[in-house]
Amino acid sequence: QLQLVESGGGLVQPGGSLRLSCAVSGFTLDAYAIGWFRQAPGKEREGVSCRSMRGLTSKYADSVKGRFTISRDNGEDTVYLQMDNLKPEDTAVYYCAADALWGPCKLGTNGYDYWGQGTQVTVSS
Repeated sequence: QLQLVESGGGLVQPGGSLRLSCAVSGFTLDAYAIGWFRQAPGKEREGVSCRSMRGLTSKYADSVKGRFTISRDNGEDTVYLQMDNLKPEDTAVYYCAADALWGPCKLGTNGYDYWGQGTQVTVSS
């Protein structure tokens, strides 16, 4: 059974950092594109970053470029989202998702068939 489990969220002050983890099971990580998304109260879910199949390419939303980094440690079935210089507007529930997509990954939610349960990130002083 294909599963994704996020962890690493929490409360952090503005300017601080968090590293989110997306642990996958039931499938080969290199066979799927992995995306990170977030949803703030009253807002639509938006793409934050994605990593293509086999990690050949990655993308970032303009709002997080230069602050967030998506990665995977070799041999681990986990994708990370390193978030630095966090801002109050980064507050949201963060989700990871998997898409069996060849080619460049997408920041839109369409096509991502498998989703984790989400982890809360709150940036506040």
